[in-house]
Amino acid sequence: MDNDPKQIINSMKKQMDEAINYLIKEYRSLRTGRASPSLVEDLKVEYHGAIVPLKSLASISIPDPRMIVIQPFDRGSISAIEKAIQKSNLSLNPQVEGNLIRIIIPRLTEENRKQLSKVISQKAEEIKQSIRNARRDAMEKIKDLAKKQKVISEDESNRYQKEIEKITKEYLDKVEKHTEEKNKEILNI
Repeated sequence: MDNDPKQIINSMKKQMDEAINYLIKEYRSLRTGRASPSLVEDLKVEYHGAIVPLKSLASISIPDPRMIVIQPFDRGSISAIEKAIQKSNLSLNPQVEGNLIRIIIPRLTEENRKQLSKVISQKAEEIKQSIRNARRDAMEKIKDLAKKQKVISEDESNRYQKEIEKITKEYLDKVEKHTEEKNKEILNI
């Protein structure tokens, strides 16, 4: 309910958790010069008239840090998978070898690293904005409970607002931590 401060805070936390999870998923899908199944598993493949994620058509393995091996469950899907990889904006070059597809992950150039770092920072900023929006909405609801609805006192309102600020700072720190880790990963390859 919108007149229970604890519910308002829990709802805000849920929104912030979703934002952090989205950021983590976005960071996983960035090409960093290191092979990872998350790089290709959600690519959309047109197969038998349907658009399906690659992971539902094939097993994806990483035999070494710079190679992805895709083994389709159905041999007939190889060309569709190859086409999807080529069309993606990942700049990957799939090589079909019999009934599997190999992708060698090229090393990142200094220019690519700088560009990737900008993308990482941009995604972090979007998530921070989303966290701040959740904070703003929760603050407005708490203030409304005290001023208009008179459900809680001004002191309670202030206490809840401080709690909201503390939680927001924790989530913004999480964004920073994930962003630092991702930047470190692309700079250390």
